[in-house]
Amino acid sequence: MKRILLTIFGAAILLAACNNETKNESTTNKDSSGVSTTDSKKANDEWIVVDSATEMQAMMAAGTPGPMHQMMASWNGTWTGDMTMWMQADAPPNKTVGKAVNTMTLGGRYQSSKHSGDMMGMPFEGNATLAYDNTKKEFVSTWTDNMSTAIMVLSGPWDEASKSMTLTGSIADPARSGKMCNIREVFKVVDDNTQVMEMYGPNRTDGKEFKMMEIKLTRKK
Repeated sequence: MKRILLTIFGAAILLAACNNETKNESTTNKDSSGVSTTDSKKANDEWIVVDSATEMQAMMAAGTPGPMHQMMASWNGTWTGDMTMWMQADAPPNKTVGKAVNTMTLGGRYQSSKHSGDMMGMPFEGNATLAYDNTKKEFVSTWTDNMSTAIMVLSGPWDEASKSMTLTGSIADPARSGKMCNIREVFKVVDDNTQVMEMYGPNRTDGKEFKMMEIKLTRKK
């Protein structure tokens, strides 16, 4: 339902914070037989032929809601978010309160969250979709709001021991010519009526990761 939520009230913060550009360099190595690892990867990525019955069974399993979707449904309802934001690591925090309304959609396969509140003195609206991908075995969230034209996509696994998930992704910073910023979100279920979301990103002065936002979510009864 999440968090991910007001979470994204953090989209505004991203206008002021971004990572240093990373360069990806690709190298080709050879194994003991003289075959390059690049060629080996291509071989592993070749199309796999399966019979129609196996394919249908796999598709049915991938599309059937399971325990993770039931857990998501338990987060339905209206939540109040007490949010604290930092524009940079050594800056004083800003506090505000928002609201999220969560409902399951498409036969219990996804959770839709409608968010509203106040951001920097202006009305704020945001929409989140949370999914659990049965094939990838991880959560995927998307976020859009009325202060951006971008879509934020984060993904990551659920940790049953800590009742939490860590979602990661990136977003282009319009203030830095589209430089990609790495984002990390930690969402924790404290109890049936309390959740905490933390969002981390690059500090505007040195690019090092810092906590940009913390939201304590309380279910309205």
